[in-house]
Amino acid sequence: MNEKEMHIPQKLVPLSVARVRELWSKTYNTEGKPDWSHIFPYYHENIVFQDSIQKVEGKEAFLGVCNRLTTRCESLNMEIISIARNGNVIIFDWIMTMSFKKYPSTPMYGASKLILNEDGMIVSQRDYYDMWGDIFNNIPHWNKIYRRFLKRKFG
Repeated sequence: MNEKEMHIPQKLVPLSVARVRELWSKTYNTEGKPDWSHIFPYYHENIVFQDSIQKVEGKEAFLGVCNRLTTRCESLNMEIISIARNGNVIIFDWIMTMSFKKYPSTPMYGASKLILNEDGMIVSQRDYYDMWGDIFNNIPHWNKIYRRFLKRKFG
């Protein structure tokens, strides 16, 4: 087996728009902890993941991000609103509802951009979302203060 074959799982169905919708919809659930094990094989060893709060490089660091989120959440549910592919780029927007201990469920609205290499492995994932806005929307009084602050400073 050559080096190229060692990095590519043999039985993976290529990441099409339909396959991403299917896999990411299963990733999150309404009962119990999320399970990403079925999508991890699609990530390249040198994955670069970035979102609103962090940037990590390498599959081990990315798995750490996922495991920390699993530990913190009671449950997660992801609804994919739309998805498109252009060449090696797949972009989808979503609503992710998270439930934490002692706090109400919190919907977050965002989008993910996946970049695939020539072998169809995910080499980059960038998640875009307004974490604080979506969280503050569910906290009485803070929602108005936060929106007023944003409008005064940026709008």
